[in-house]
This record gives sequence, structure tokens and C-alpha cells, in this order.
Amino acid sequence: MLSVIIPAFNEEAMIPVTAETIGGILQTAGIPYELVFVNDGSKDATWNQIEQAAEKDPGVRGISFSKNFGKEAAMMAGLAYAKGDACVVIDCDLQHPPEKIVEMYRLWEQGYKVVEGVKRSRGKEGIFHKWAAGMFYTLISKATGIDMRNASDFKLMDRQVVDTILKMPEKQFFFRAISSWVGYRSATVKFEVQERVQGVSKWSMKSLVKYAVTNITSFSSAPLQIVTVSGIVFFLFALVLGIQTLVKFMTGDALEGFTTVIMLQLITGSILMVAIGIIGYYIAKIYDEVKERPRFIVEEETGWGPCGKKSENQNES
Repeated sequence: MLSVIIPAFNEEAMIPVTAETIGGILQTAGIPYELVFVNDGSKDATWNQIEQAAEKDPGVRGISFSKNFGKEAAMMAGLAYAKGDACVVIDCDLQHPPEKIVEMYRLWEQGYKVVEGVKRSRGKEGIFHKWAAGMFYTLISKATGIDMRNASDFKLMDRQVVDTILKMPEKQFFFRAISSWVGYRSATVKFEVQERVQGVSKWSMKSLVKYAVTNITSFSSAPLQIVTVSGIVFFLFALVLGIQTLVKFMTGDALEGFTTVIMLQLITGSILMVAIGIIGYYIAKIYDEVKERPRFIVEEETGWGPCGKKSENQNES
């Protein structure tokens, strides 16, 4: 059976469309399936729509968080609750073309453990948004050694891969990178990003920046190296400036005033503050990890039946 994990945040208009579209495609292809909707603390009628979809289609399942835990937590919850031999993660807005799921499934039948959805293009996005996304994925690719320039959350994973990911103890996950980092035999499926059928994107520039910073720091220690590099650069700068100052003093050409001192203090203070901020952010991440709070808390379930859960403590993972 194939489990399709669908995170949803304020997607009341898309739930019935998504359930009917994906269910119809998989039924036509003769693929046994379950659709696992994860309501990530939505403020609208998303959960009601999921319950209605579960009543119409016995293959629809749903879990609802007690609050908004974020997309990464929603994807991990979907994987934890999924019962399929393979799992696909797809966005609820159908910007990931659902017909590609069949192509992924056929590759899985050929023995591939991970089938990555790779974007041919990013669709209709603003110039700044495309530039920022390109910079983010270039940085994370160099930091991790994994080419993620066209990566997406849209992918299929074998049960063995899913179980491997679920065994990882860390709470701060960058799913897009972790699913590539684990390895296994993989293949790619290229796709064009589609326009939303209904509704609007829930991603603001602020949330995208927060998403980028959180995921880079949770998966890579590269930002800490910036502190070291900036320290070396400033040391070389100070060394050259110091030699220049001594030469001018010894030749009697030293200039009066405090311009150089002020410039040095400003540069030194800026570098120190940035360094402290980066280190502090990592300490905060460590603090979050050692508290060992659950990745998510499930408040309600629908469509699972009396024996739907995989484990007793699955509602808090």
C-alpha cells in the first residue's frame, strides 16, 4: 500500500479537491493507497473538511495537531502514522503535480528506495523570491555536500527509509535534506511547479526567512565557521593596519585624530556581535533538543479505526 502524506495549514478550500484528485489518480492506476492529511493547527475549517473527506473515502485518514507545529513536524507526523510500504509527501495545494506519484510508484516497484521530485522550474515567483531561494539552496548544498538547488519535499520513500528517519532522535528536522542524507538507492522525477487551484500561499517573506535560518542551523554547522573565517579576515586586516600605523609612527608621518580607532572599534564590535548571535542561536537549538519535548502533539484523529495507530505513544513524538 502507498501512503500519501499531505500537510495542511488553513487549506479548507483545497482538502476536498486534493482528496478527490489524488484518490482518483491512484484508483485509476490501480494503486492501493491511504491519504494521510495532517492538520497543522489550522484556524479555518480545514479539520472539518478532512473529517468529511474521510467519511466519503475510506482511504482518507487524518490527524490534527493541538497547535501549529510547522510543516516539518507535520511531515514527520504523517510518516509516523503512515501504514504503507512506501510513503509520498506532497503539498496540499497541488503545486506538486499528483500524476507524478504514479511515476514515482513505478520506480519504487523497480527497487528504488527514494524517488526525489526535482523541480524543472520554480513556477511564477517574484525575482527577489527566486534569488533568495537560489541563495539558500546554494548555501545549504555547499554546507552539506548534497545538491539541493532544485530539491523539494515532494518525494517517495520506501518503508525502510521512513523507519530509518523516524529512529533519528533529534527534534529539529530539515526533512528535505535528511531524506537525501540517509542515502539508499535513489532516482529522480522532474516536474513543473503548478499554479494553486484555490486559495493563496501561506508563506510570507518573514516565514520563508525563518524557515531558511532554522533549517540551515538544524542541519549544518556552517554558520559557526563564519565566525572563524571573519575572525581570520579581521586579524589579517588588523595586522596590515597595525604595520602601516607603526611605519608611519616611526617615520614621523602619523596622523592625528581617532578615525582609525573608531573604525577599528566599529568593525570589531560588529563582528563580535554577529559571532555572539550565531553562537547564541546554536545554544538555543541545543537547549531545545535537551528539553526533549515532542515534535508534535496530536489532538484528534479521523478515519483510522480502532486499530489504526502504530504505537501507543505515537500521538506525541
